[in-house]
Formats: sequence, structure tokens, C-alpha cells
Amino acid sequence: MAVLALIVVLFIFRDQVKKLQEYGYAGIFLISIAANATIIIPLPGVAFTTAMGAIFNPIGVAVAAGLGASIGELSGYLAGFSGQGVVENASIYQRLTDWMRKHQRLAYLAIAVMAFIPNPLFDLAGIASGALKLPPWKFLLACAAGKILKMLMFAYAGYLGGSWLTNWLLGK
Repeated sequence: MAVLALIVVLFIFRDQVKKLQEYGYAGIFLISIAANATIIIPLPGVAFTTAMGAIFNPIGVAVAAGLGASIGELSGYLAGFSGQGVVENASIYQRLTDWMRKHQRLAYLAIAVMAFIPNPLFDLAGIASGALKLPPWKFLLACAAGKILKMLMFAYAGYLGGSWLTNWLLGK
């Protein structure tokens, strides 16, 4: 519902929103870094991606947002890598860390799947990945694969919803 409201607001203020085009995909990339750089407290990055999908090419939005989101997720990875036990006493974190330690080859697939599924628990996967000292480039690659696919869904939702809403509001 919030996404639909955001699309309506963007349509109403479409002239002002067009100014966002000055920042283009670089702006989407930077906002996605910020939206995903928080640990445990999620920010509405997917709502922004959905809205930008109504304005820009959805594939470009997905790539920019997915790569930015992946880099933003390094905050959780670095928290785990540095040994700062933000959530180490949580049972779900312990189960995830134990599973990733035992199944390291599948850990990257788990990271990609958890990055794809919209859920607030991905920070735990990032923290666990850092705590297990998984190579950062492998973490980023798996994370980017999942995040780009997730952002592609949301960008196309914005594109299709924005097209439908524009036609409906303009009486076409």
C-alpha cells in the first residue's frame, strides 16, 4: 500500500521528480547504499527502487540499486568481521552461523537467496559472513546476485504500476 501511495505522489509531483533524473542511476546507487548500510534497522530502499522503476529503465534501476544495496550490506559484514557482537547471542544468528560454517560451499547460495527474499534478517547473514571471515568479494558477488534480482522485481513493479496509474489518471 505504501508503494502505491509513493507512486501516486510521484505522479502528482512528476515535474519535481523529473529533477531526480539529473542524478540518474548514480543517485539510485548512492541512495541504495545508504538504505542498506544500517544494521538491523531497515530503511525503505525497495520502496524507492519501486518508485524509480516508474521513472527510469527498470533494468538500469535494478542494477544500480542492487549494486548499491550490496555495498551497503558491507556494514553488517564488517561488524561481524571486526568481532563486534551486535547479535551474537540471538539464537537465530547462532543457528545461521553454525549452518554457514558447516556448509561453506552452500553459504554463498544462502547469501544470494537471503538477499533476494525481502526480509529484515539479511543483516544477520552479513554479520555471520563477516564473523566467519568469508572472502568479501565472494560475499559481495552472492549478495549482488540476490539484490539485483530482488530490485528487478521491485523496479518492474514500479514500471508496470506507474504505467497503469498514468493511463488510469489520464483516462487512457
